[in-house]
Amino acid sequence: MTLSVSNRSRATSRRRGFTLLELLLVLAILVVIAGIVTTNISGASTQAKVDATKAQLSGLKSHISMYQIRMNSLPETLEELKDGPSDAAKQAKWVAPIITEIPTDAWENQLDYSVNGNTYTIRSGGIDGQMNTDDDLTEEGQ
Repeated sequence: MTLSVSNRSRATSRRRGFTLLELLLVLAILVVIAGIVTTNISGASTQAKVDATKAQLSGLKSHISMYQIRMNSLPETLEELKDGPSDAAKQAKWVAPIITEIPTDAWENQLDYSVNGNTYTIRSGGIDGQMNTDDDLTEEGQ
């Protein structure tokens, strides 16, 4: 059986392009790959922020130790690292600021600082920005 010219051109044109089903399948595969890549990138970004905040808390702990050596006491607030003690008796010992600004965590949230006797805790609200939740990052010292 021989194909006529019009039948041959129809058969050839069918083989030239992709079918709609093939295009949709390729598009679906690309969407899945993009989703996997996006998830991996956002996970790495979150971990980088956690690591940066941990480093910030550790650095702040060093600044508090420096204040403690200079003033022979813990600062009552983080602002005292910058502005000096509010107590008039301690102000005589104050030489210079230990930090120039009060740091925030990697999510630009304020850090919480609390003193309990001779110990202190510096806390970041973590990813959700809320204090006293499971994702909080803390540094303790004495």
